[in-house]
Amino acid sequence: MTLTDRANTTDTPRNLSVQIVAATIARAVTNTARRFMYPFAPAISRGLGVPIAAISTAIAIQQFSGVLSPLFGPVIDRISYRRAMLLGLGLVGMSLISVGFFPIYLVLAVALLGAGLGRNIFDPALQAYVGQQVPFAYRGRIMGLIELSWSASSLIGIPLIGLLMARRGWQSPFFVLGGLCLGMMLILAVLLPRPTTRTQPEHGVVRTILLGWRNTFTTPRTAGVLLYVVALNGVNDLFFVVYGVWMEEYFAVTLVALGATTVVVGMAELFGEGMIVWFADRIGLKRAIIGGTILTAIAYVLLPFLAFRLDAALVALFILFAIFEFTIIATITLVTELMPDSRATMMSGYKAAAGSGRMVGALMGVPLYLLGGIMAIGLTAGIVTLAGLIALILALRHWQVEGTNSP
Repeated sequence: MTLTDRANTTDTPRNLSVQIVAATIARAVTNTARRFMYPFAPAISRGLGVPIAAISTAIAIQQFSGVLSPLFGPVIDRISYRRAMLLGLGLVGMSLISVGFFPIYLVLAVALLGAGLGRNIFDPALQAYVGQQVPFAYRGRIMGLIELSWSASSLIGIPLIGLLMARRGWQSPFFVLGGLCLGMMLILAVLLPRPTTRTQPEHGVVRTILLGWRNTFTTPRTAGVLLYVVALNGVNDLFFVVYGVWMEEYFAVTLVALGATTVVVGMAELFGEGMIVWFADRIGLKRAIIGGTILTAIAYVLLPFLAFRLDAALVALFILFAIFEFTIIATITLVTELMPDSRATMMSGYKAAAGSGRMVGALMGVPLYLLGGIMAIGLTAGIVTLAGLIALILALRHWQVEGTNSP
């Protein structure tokens, strides 16, 4: 790390709490901006006068920004986490507002790419900042609170966007979400302490990025953890891309009922985040991840057998997504400590691994479902999850947090 990003020594726990709350609100806004395109794609396509497939392409362009995450991590470590968070929020805000002012498809596609890049700068910088400021002993609690922004986006943000679009038109969310991002950028600019120690960079930007890649992807410990991240996220999308088809075919649910299942998923995410807040630090993050991964694998395998009725299927979905959310947040928290001198680099590597896993899982889900139904999905997901767990255990078998006697 060539630019030390230390908080002001006069910063108090109360100040840090205010910073965390503000950053969580900002992340809820950016998460809503990421997710609202999916349910409201038809309305946006009508507003722009383009086919729905064109909106899907624009969303895919937005997801492509995750592949570029490794470019940003070493640079974030270099310029400071505060500057990166402000830059990321500013990029998201300006990108969204541009669509409101210029309702043209090309502008939308470019803006979604810009917003995706902004989130891939803001998220690792925020996670790295928390890793730097919050002691590892109760970091899981803080990360769980921050991740409430994810469930909040589905339970609060998206319903409010629906009301907004119904009353003010399809362009209104771009103005509102963009303005909120810029507003939160100004608030964080006031709340976040400026770096107090500055050193000259040891290497140029390009060499910094290359060294960050090498340390992240070739070190056995970090490479093994990232392999686990690929597996865990991959099987989640393997199931997620077909669960709607499965419920329609097996239970003949209507579109309205299928849409209601998103509430179940959102509540499950909220429950998993709450479990992280209350239990993860008490039992230890490694134990939480291992236990959560085993339970996730079991849930995948049992899902085809337990979901014999719609109500049972919804309960099974709730359990599965709650356990998965618990496990993934515990994993993110642990990853913040794997490379203490290059936290943002490691977090960007995490995002790239997670995105790669989701992409592979999404591509394999439908063909596998057509081949063997939900049984093939469940068994494959369970096996791959356990294979990823083996990689994680091997990677962390000699690792412990610096300055402690426990993993």
